[in-house]
Amino acid sequence: MPAADSGRLGQPDAGAGPGGEGLGSTVAEQVGRLVGELGAGHAFGVVGSGNLRLANALRATGVPYTAARHEGGAATAADAWARTTGEVAVLTVHQGCGLTNALTGIAEAAKSRTPLLVLAADSPRAAVRSNFRVDQDALARSVGAVAERVHTATSAAVDVVRAYGTCRDQRRTVVLSLPIDVQAEPAVGTAPPARTTWRPPAPDADAVVALVDLLDRAERPVFVAGRGARGARAELEALAARCGALLATTAVAHGLFTGSDWSLGISGGFSTPETAELITGADVVVAWGAALTRWTVRGGELLAGATVAQVDDTPEALGAQRPVDLAVLGDVAATARDALAVVDEQVGYRTPEVVARIAPRHTLVPDTESGDRIDPRTLTAALDELLPLERTVAVDSGNFMGYPSGYLRVPDEAGFCLTQGFQSIGLGLATAIGAALARPDRLPVAACGDGGFLMGISEFETAVRLGLGMLVVVYDDAGYGAEFHHFTDADQSTVRFPDADLAAIARGYGADAATVRSVADLDIVRGWLAGRRDRPLLLDAKVTSDEPSWWLAEAFREH
Repeated sequence: MPAADSGRLGQPDAGAGPGGEGLGSTVAEQVGRLVGELGAGHAFGVVGSGNLRLANALRATGVPYTAARHEGGAATAADAWARTTGEVAVLTVHQGCGLTNALTGIAEAAKSRTPLLVLAADSPRAAVRSNFRVDQDALARSVGAVAERVHTATSAAVDVVRAYGTCRDQRRTVVLSLPIDVQAEPAVGTAPPARTTWRPPAPDADAVVALVDLLDRAERPVFVAGRGARGARAELEALAARCGALLATTAVAHGLFTGSDWSLGISGGFSTPETAELITGADVVVAWGAALTRWTVRGGELLAGATVAQVDDTPEALGAQRPVDLAVLGDVAATARDALAVVDEQVGYRTPEVVARIAPRHTLVPDTESGDRIDPRTLTAALDELLPLERTVAVDSGNFMGYPSGYLRVPDEAGFCLTQGFQSIGLGLATAIGAALARPDRLPVAACGDGGFLMGISEFETAVRLGLGMLVVVYDDAGYGAEFHHFTDADQSTVRFPDADLAAIARGYGADAATVRSVADLDIVRGWLAGRRDRPLLLDAKVTSDEPSWWLAEAFREH
């Protein structure tokens, strides 16, 4: 019977013995080289015996590699890197527990259609009693990822190209399992040419005519662009200008229309009151690459009086969240171009009265400070003025999250990274690391709650080790704010905690840090910005918690 594999303890897994050490001599090295040659942009991971040769082969091919402290952090950072660049990112993990540790990040990526390729070692085929034995294919499918596998040394090259093509061309998260006994076998043959497995469909001519008919009859049209519209700003702005539409985005596409006089900002829970009123007043709403979740439309409230059209390049997305009056299957940019060619020119919603009402971001700031704790609106508005506009804002989940989303400006859609497809807290810090590596030319800002920061704190060491000049803002209300604001009549001892000195903890990691209770305490930011910025600065912002954030109050009204 094969021995139990114990590679996480530093010993080779059964079947992982010598199989040729030169680059390309084993399947593991062949796979790593092929993934690099196919164009992978950056790899993240935690290395054990099952994926050590894979990681080294990637690095030898020239793929930058970032070592994380936890597989969950590595998965989230890889997800953020791919979102920010639009390129394929790689996650590499050990078999079994390495994959299960990464599952939350993989689920987030899969639900968000991130092109993330997971190179997951797997137990040897005959090691049926291995400690690491789990059904990795089933795990991948259970969270919405595509399960692929390197079956044999003979099929390895074809298996890799197939998995990579699905990841890149269909924007899917793919888990490619590599049994370590197969990894150790001598490589056979060469890879077939890289091929495109899928392209966004061209819009049907009749569907475009129906869409144009809606726009020609619309008096108050609004476009809501989602993540599927990233890269199509020029086409959407041209069509919106022709038919008189206002422009809004989902939260994950925040920044797409930055600088436009007709941009409403974020549609949904994070909306300003003015944005919500203008979208509610629309007679036609067109969703472009947007899923129209309940968060984007406030449970349907924003669409109550509108005819709704949805344009998406994936059939399963059309009408998935709510019924729509017109579904158009097609690439967003191509559909907008085709519609522009025949749509009538009209004023629509673009009047002097409307432009005077547009306020794409929140500006309400309390007049007074308590001295002991700072209002999160005051804190975020002050930071917005202090920080350079060339920034990348990464936001964790929690009661606080509307403040950085609604009050911090971003330069474009690559300047905002929100991992909320799975609605897990604890992803914000790793998200900021991935986004920072994707855009080193911008100031990375991680916005976290105290609960989420402490949940993902292992990656704070990664940020320090990498010398990232990152601002980490912890909205610290000493508890799980969403829960204690929602369950007001329950025993809250399980969701409130003693106040922790997070600034002291950050200094212990080697970062700069300060406790913030007033705007005056933000002076440290000015000095840090003017300095070398070779380490993170953490602000332990002791925020008020007298009431839920506006977006949370809106969400709770639905329940």
